[in-house]
Amino acid sequence: MDFNNLKCPPFEEDEAAMILSTRIRVARNLDKYALGTGISKEARLEVEKLVTAALSEFEGDLKGTYYSLTTMTDEEKESLIADHFLFKGGDKYLEAAGLEREWPEARGIFHNDAKTFLVWVNEEDHLRIISMQQDCNILEVFSRLSTAAAKIEEKAKFANTEHFGYIATCPTNMGTGLRASVHIKLPTLAKPENKAKFDAIAEKYFV
Repeated sequence: MDFNNLKCPPFEEDEAAMILSTRIRVARNLDKYALGTGISKEARLEVEKLVTAALSEFEGDLKGTYYSLTTMTDEEKESLIADHFLFKGGDKYLEAAGLEREWPEARGIFHNDAKTFLVWVNEEDHLRIISMQQDCNILEVFSRLSTAAAKIEEKAKFANTEHFGYIATCPTNMGTGLRASVHIKLPTLAKPENKAKFDAIAEKYFV
């Protein structure tokens, strides 16, 4: 999670022009608390309190607002939905795993003023920490994520072991707990001559 060690040279100009946005997120759980599948109502509230205390101290480009799912206004809810920030209850898989007990208590969303940094509190994991922006600057996105995660951990230590890495509710998130993606535009993909080429590549590599 040290952005100083990230080898990330700039994209070529034509490649950079294809990338519309970049998003990197990590799943994190607090060390002294059970995972969401087994956490008590009281402990979940403690997790929210610890995390929001850390978020309230953010300054500069990380400074923002925490919205509790139990107290947010209709206007705030509509705004979060419009920005695609709001997570919702009712997922049958999360429900079956016991992750939506006492919903929506002790759940919430934080985003910075620039809307380039986001934290989900007590959804599947205690935390989903997300950094994103509308360009191809992977280093800048990861640096923001790394800095913010370190600041949160000053108040609330993350569950981590030498063997497993960061502990997560879903096994697919164990280890770094990190997923990175870019949204790219392929404006001529739908042309018949290009579609045939793409179908051939898809059949070779993805089917």
